[in-house]
Parts: sequence; C-alpha cells; structure tokens
Amino acid sequence: MAYSPCPNDTFVFDAWAHGRIPSAPALDVTFADIDITNGLAERGEFDVLKVSYAVLPYVLDEYALLPCGGALGRGCGPLVLTREPGDGDGASPLEPAALTGRTVAVPSERSTAYLLFRLWAADSVPGGVGEIVVLPFHEIMPAVRDGKVDAGLVIHEARFTYRDYGLHKLADLGEYWEDTTGLPIPLGAIIAKRSLGADTLELLAESARASVRAAWDDPEASRPYVMEHAQEMDPAVADQHIGLYVNEFTAELGVDGYAAIRGLLTRAAAEGLVPPLGPDALVFP
Repeated sequence: MAYSPCPNDTFVFDAWAHGRIPSAPALDVTFADIDITNGLAERGEFDVLKVSYAVLPYVLDEYALLPCGGALGRGCGPLVLTREPGDGDGASPLEPAALTGRTVAVPSERSTAYLLFRLWAADSVPGGVGEIVVLPFHEIMPAVRDGKVDAGLVIHEARFTYRDYGLHKLADLGEYWEDTTGLPIPLGAIIAKRSLGADTLELLAESARASVRAAWDDPEASRPYVMEHAQEMDPAVADQHIGLYVNEFTAELGVDGYAAIRGLLTRAAAEGLVPPLGPDALVFP
C-alpha cells in the first residue's frame, strides 16, 4: 500500500499498519506524496493506494474505489495564494482576474486541487492563467514568497501556515466548490486493484473502517507514527490537519460523498478536463 506521510493518512492507517486490526491483511507501506501515488496508480504498480479523486477516471478500469479511508470534507479545500493581499482577504483590490497570464505553481497536474483550480479559473480568470509549474507542495509557498512564481495552489497544512510566509489568500477553492454545489469537496481516495477479488476488496474496506474507528477511539496511540512522518510539523498543526481531513466521510462515503465525487468528475468531464465516468465506475466492489 502507498499513502502520503501527511498526518491524516498516518492517523487513519496507524492501527492497520501496526497490526492492531484483527483479521486485517498485513500492510507493506510505502510513503509517497500524492503526485507520486497518482503516477503509481496509472501504472498499476501497487495493490492499494491513496490517490487524488481527479485521477479516478484514468484508473477505474483496473482499480475499485473503496467506500472509506479517504478525504472529503467541508472547509478544507485548496487555496490560491499570492504575495499581494487578495480578494479572499476581504479588503484588497487584487481579484482573481489579476492571475490572467500569470505563472502559477501547482502540486500536481493530476490532483483534485488542480482540477478544481481549472474549473475555478474558467469561471474567474478571463483569458486564463499563464504558465503552470508543478512543484512538490512543500516548495510552493517559498516559491511564491520568493517571487519565483506569481501564485501558488496549496493543499494540506498550508491552510494553517501560509501567513507565516507573508502570503495572502486570493481564493478558497473549497468555498467555491461548496457555494456552487452545496456538496463536500472530494480530495483523496483509497483505491484497490479489482483483480484482488470481491472478498479481498470487502476485507480491505472493513480494515480501513476499523482503522479509522481505532484512531478515533484512542487518538494518542497514533501520535508517534503521525509525528514521525510529519516533516517537523508543529504538533498543534498536525492536530488541526487531522481534525479537518478525517471526518464522517473517512469512515463511510455515504450518499453525499458519492454525489460529490460524481458531481466533480462529471463536471470536469463536461469541460473536457478528464475522461467521462462509466455508469458503474464507482460501484463497489
């Protein structure tokens, strides 16, 4: 299995990865940023992966979407940041149109964040942005601060730390998505190879659910694993990160979760940004 070293993933999978879920299959874990796991999925290289929802249309022939373990939510979307105060700060002349023809750093061209950015830019940036530069997400805010790019699309704990870099919020793409759809924002999905068979897929899903419940029942048990991989993150920021991205949709996608996923990918397909989903693409197992 491959997932990110981010606190939400290590929190969710701690109990499973350390053998504390009875009857769950043992995991051989590889840590990789989301851009890497998206590529791994497209090449079919792992049995189970955490990927961006934006990559699902490219991999669902080989992989099934598990109904749990991933990241959806409200108030947790990607941000567009600039050095100048933005319209999102509430008192600035800089508006989204200021990005017309400008250079923007993004964490991945297959990420849900970038997919949302393209939908938002089509509505908000007349003439479109200029060059898109792909950077590891931890390099994006320094690049904006240092003037290497005009704006940055950030995810994860950057929601809590961007002011430390002297940056400003031009737009909150989670707010954009929720205001236009009323649905939670789909961010990260857990997928597993269909060739494992229905019984194994069901076991993987139940193992993920049990690991989520174990993390909620005893949050302190996961802290060493979370902080070991949190890249020198402040423990309070790690707790905020977990609180934002691990929620009821992590335990079970449910009706709203599936509606959000299909809504995002259907809209993106209508804009020609991803291939269309088949009618049974999200059916599990």
